[in-house]
Amino acid sequence: MGQKGVCCCCAALRPRYKRLVDNIFPEDPKDGLVKADMEKLTFYAVSAPEKLDRIGAYLAERLSRDVVRHRYGYVLIAMEALDQLLMACHSQSIKPFVESFLHMVAKLLESGEPKLQVLGTNSFVKFANIEEDTPSYHRRYDFFVSRFSAMCHSCDHDPEIQTEIRIAGIRGIQGVVRKTVNDELRATIWEPQHMDKIVPSLLFNMQKIEDVDSRIGPPSSPTGGEKEENPAVLAENCFRELLGRATYGNMNNAVRPVFAHLDHHRLWDPNEFAVSCFKIIMYSIQAQYSHHVIQEILGHLDVRKRDSPRVRAGIIQVLLEAVAIAAKGSIGPTVLEVFNTLLKHLRISVDFELSDRRSSAGSAAFSTSSKESDERIVQNAIIQTIGFFGSNLPDYQRSEIMMFIMGKVPVFGITSQSLDTSHLGDLGTRRIQIMLLRSLLMVTSGYKATAITNALPAPFLDPLLSPSLMEDSELRQLVLEVLHNLIDRHDNRAKLRGIRIIPDVSDLKIKRDKISRQDVSFMKKHGQQLYRHIYLGCKEEDNVQKNFELLYTSLALTTIELANEEVVIDLIRLAIALQDIAIINEDNLPMFNRCGVMALVAAYLNFLSQMIAVPAFCQHVSKVIETRSLEAPYFLPETIFKDKCNLPKSLEKHEKNLFFLTNKIAESLGGSGYSVERLSVPYVPQVTDEDRLSRRKSIVDTVSIQVDILPGNSTEDKIDSTEEITFEALKKAIDNNGLEEQEKEKRRLVIEKFQKAPFEEIAAQCETKANLLHDRLAQILELTIRPPPSPSGTMTITAGHAHYQSVPVYEMKFPDLCVY
Repeated sequence: MGQKGVCCCCAALRPRYKRLVDNIFPEDPKDGLVKADMEKLTFYAVSAPEKLDRIGAYLAERLSRDVVRHRYGYVLIAMEALDQLLMACHSQSIKPFVESFLHMVAKLLESGEPKLQVLGTNSFVKFANIEEDTPSYHRRYDFFVSRFSAMCHSCDHDPEIQTEIRIAGIRGIQGVVRKTVNDELRATIWEPQHMDKIVPSLLFNMQKIEDVDSRIGPPSSPTGGEKEENPAVLAENCFRELLGRATYGNMNNAVRPVFAHLDHHRLWDPNEFAVSCFKIIMYSIQAQYSHHVIQEILGHLDVRKRDSPRVRAGIIQVLLEAVAIAAKGSIGPTVLEVFNTLLKHLRISVDFELSDRRSSAGSAAFSTSSKESDERIVQNAIIQTIGFFGSNLPDYQRSEIMMFIMGKVPVFGITSQSLDTSHLGDLGTRRIQIMLLRSLLMVTSGYKATAITNALPAPFLDPLLSPSLMEDSELRQLVLEVLHNLIDRHDNRAKLRGIRIIPDVSDLKIKRDKISRQDVSFMKKHGQQLYRHIYLGCKEEDNVQKNFELLYTSLALTTIELANEEVVIDLIRLAIALQDIAIINEDNLPMFNRCGVMALVAAYLNFLSQMIAVPAFCQHVSKVIETRSLEAPYFLPETIFKDKCNLPKSLEKHEKNLFFLTNKIAESLGGSGYSVERLSVPYVPQVTDEDRLSRRKSIVDTVSIQVDILPGNSTEDKIDSTEEITFEALKKAIDNNGLEEQEKEKRRLVIEKFQKAPFEEIAAQCETKANLLHDRLAQILELTIRPPPSPSGTMTITAGHAHYQSVPVYEMKFPDLCVY
């Protein structure tokens, strides 16, 4: 009898490769592989590579028989022999041998013995590290993906065995990934059916990582000991390697299973693990593919838009973290998509908040407030994401985003907004307005344009200033803060914080540059627009201290950044007009507002006088401030904005030495070379359509109709009266010093008429006046044109909200039509 119970004759007749294989197995498996016979088998396999497939098949046959018989010692020897043959042979004939090898590994993985599963995994990992000369077009790893993924979820009752099997499963997945991505058929591993098994298996083990919040950047690679002992660290390392090998075409297949895992295990609330996962993703993928991940997050946010507020807030927080990393690299075409999606979900959140409030009216107040606070969390997360994303964009993209957000701000009276808020009502629209302006405030933070025209182009300036006329003080504050972000190009705003009388402005160390041509051109085109909004903003009844502080800062920043000699004169005219608001009080403002406006003018003229450094002007301002501090301290910001301030009962009895006088200012500036002719022309803002669209409750809306309903002036009397209006007549009218008092008295009578007259009388007179106005406008179109007396002999006719500009001067007989 020959070795291992085989007779000598039979052994001699067996093929040589079988005899060589049999010889490597000892009598007692404890003795291990017979190394001398293994060297012979290896030499034979290298010398006759065509025999490799037979060697492999025979080894597989023996291994299968030993597995069934639980002869695990011989199984270990067979796998060791296979490993050595794989490492020694690299010819094309190794392909059939690999099939036998993979069949044997599969047998081990299918067994219920943990040691055999680990043994098969180790052999597969060694095989995965071998670079084959030619690709295999028929080999598939579906079984191994499934089996290794199942091992990652091992729930063995013995913790040590459980950890050992999970580590084997993760290492097996890592081996599959390495083997397939280096193969020309690497695309097969990225198919959804494989990724749906691999990614959740890795994430399942990564959840065991403690202190995920500490991973705020690209973590360092784990050491070898950590890889072997900690499934979580090994899984994270494998996950990073998988994402690092992803390309343009298969990136989405690797990311989508992450969402499925987080949804299934409800990991959006709390979302620490979700944030950690996407940090790993963003740091592992190639930078140019970052926009793919952002698009997937946005798409998932759309899918989960009906979920609880905290789930949506968790997704948005993940988006914020992803954007924070992507903003440092390539964002691609997703910029507008990000903002559009976030603004859409902002509207949805407000809709949910208001619908919950309406549906829960009469129910428990606690549940209602809880839902509202949850929705506020969503809204704040959206605003933070918008602001952070926008503030990290380059200037040219940030300008586009500013325009984009401003175009979404709903305006009362306009239904063409792309962000539909019609069903939200006034309260919902106001909420949307405030949150969009808060987003815009964050986007504009730190934005410094070289020319103010780049920061405030006309298509952006008009819609930005419109909310500054609205009746909501918070909206007006946000608009002014946005304006400050764009105007303040030298970071002077912090030095101007708080409204106060500054003893020495030079101590502030204001930074400024010479006014550029672009800035001068901007003020010529849009300066009156800025003045108008500051003027009207001071007339709002609901102004609080912060409103006055922001209005003061607006005047100061305009002086620093945009003021030349001409602008300085305009700003002084504006300041005097604001003083007149408080003194005359046509709008019936509360005494606090009147004193607040007086304090605002004092603080600003004190700042302006020191900025332009005209001694006579500074002396006049200082004298008025000193007199106020003694006789009327409530006209100064340090007093009026205290919690307890004694307000005067009226301002009519105050002496002129408490006020800033136009003639004194003109005299002081004229001596220093300023052109002060325009100081004699009172500042009067032009009424535009913005007053109607902003829904201001001011009486300005009524006056802007330009209907003169005065006592004793009947419509019939005005129809017969005639007057020739010429260029010279208009010039004389402008130079008339009594024009201001006449206009003020006229406006006072109109206001009084609307406040006290019966409604039927007012309605009847308005109808008559409207018919007359219609007839007069028709006459304009029928007049015979006569050349004006000079090239500048043009005029602007204002009727209600309709403006007819640059109309040549004729002989016109309609004195009751308002002409400016």
